[in-house]
Amino acid sequence: MTLEESLPSIAELEKYFDRLWPICRSLTGAGFRDSMRILKELMPLEESEIPSGTQVFDWTVPDEWNIEDAFVENEVGVKVIDFKNSNLHVLNYSEPIDQWMDLEVLDKYLHSLPDQPNAIPYLTTYYKRRWGFCLTHEQRQRLKPGKYRAVIRSTLAPGVLTYGHAVLPATVKTADEVLLSTYLCHPSMANNELSGPLVMSYVFKALQALPERRYNYRFVVVPETIGAIAYLAKHGEWLKEHCKAGLVVTCCGDANRITYKRSRQGNAGIDRCVIDTLAGYKKSYGKSYEVEDFFPTGSDERQYCSPGFNLPVGSLMRSRYGTYPEYHTSLDDKSFISFEALQESVLLYLRALRAFECNERLVTTVRCGEPMLGRRGLYPSLGSSKQTEEAVSRMMYLLNFCDGENDLCAVAEKAGCSILDLASHASILKKEGLLVRQPGSSS
Repeated sequence: MTLEESLPSIAELEKYFDRLWPICRSLTGAGFRDSMRILKELMPLEESEIPSGTQVFDWTVPDEWNIEDAFVENEVGVKVIDFKNSNLHVLNYSEPIDQWMDLEVLDKYLHSLPDQPNAIPYLTTYYKRRWGFCLTHEQRQRLKPGKYRAVIRSTLAPGVLTYGHAVLPATVKTADEVLLSTYLCHPSMANNELSGPLVMSYVFKALQALPERRYNYRFVVVPETIGAIAYLAKHGEWLKEHCKAGLVVTCCGDANRITYKRSRQGNAGIDRCVIDTLAGYKKSYGKSYEVEDFFPTGSDERQYCSPGFNLPVGSLMRSRYGTYPEYHTSLDDKSFISFEALQESVLLYLRALRAFECNERLVTTVRCGEPMLGRRGLYPSLGSSKQTEEAVSRMMYLLNFCDGENDLCAVAEKAGCSILDLASHASILKKEGLLVRQPGSSS
């Protein structure tokens, strides 16, 4: 089965999207757990819980938040803001309230975007007790002076923070791992919330179907920031020893240019393999991409790359978080994403991970002079086609530059092709006994 044949159908992606979309998620609570139950249909996530009040490095796990309903109604009982119309209408993690007040007072608890008058902003108050409502600026301007009843039926009480993970074992004996991490803590947003879990789930299914895997793959689903920090508090020492590469899966659903954010290390194996994949993809399909250096804000790559861990973890995205106007608003909805783009993102992840699997340090067994390819049937004896010439050229690059100093990624860059293209020729040369893995090298 080719990587393309392992991709999910548009209908399947949309089916799971539609089931996850209406759930009001947050750092903790029933919304997160309900969403996890749906994802567990796609990958066997093992759930763990960390009690509220638990110290995780410099952070403390907050109380659990759950919400039943919320609205603002006027004096005649008309709901002018209704949580049931959009779960972004409530300031996420709002404490409960049921109180009448004048518009002048209510307005202090309202949040809107004057520059985006048709968008409901997504705002949170995880670590400070307060309440509030979010609405479009047009809605806000239509409110008339008078009395309003603000109701938020929520609970904030000691509970648990939930996360999930699954380890897909290698088909060879190894303790080396590749980490894939995403978050599941935002309410109804498409690109910034659901694209990551959906892409990661189908990457799991495709990798699971492969007959060979050189690495163990660790799939992690956490609430963003606090969840990754809590996960590192429990599993960080293991990851420091065994994690050889990682990617944070987020913002994979829009149809815009592909973006790769490097790990803090900057030139780790996963950085080079992802960039090799994107260069090959551009060459084959004309798709543009952008590579950004690591910066210590953003998603959970900043936790995995924090100084105490400095794991080789980057992030492969479409439009990076914070760079598109729909980000953290109600405009990041189903109409903003493309299910074809989600498919393509799954393929890009699979190609990058296969490139990382293929990338190894080989050495030629013929140390002096050029090996004779003709007597091994690898060199044309009478004329040649363009395809044959290309194959011979790539084998020559391998035999010349596989000297113990270069891995396949470096040789591919010199040969002007992708790692995956080069790997098939390396496989032929290994079968002929002309290339062997460098003794003592792990990748």
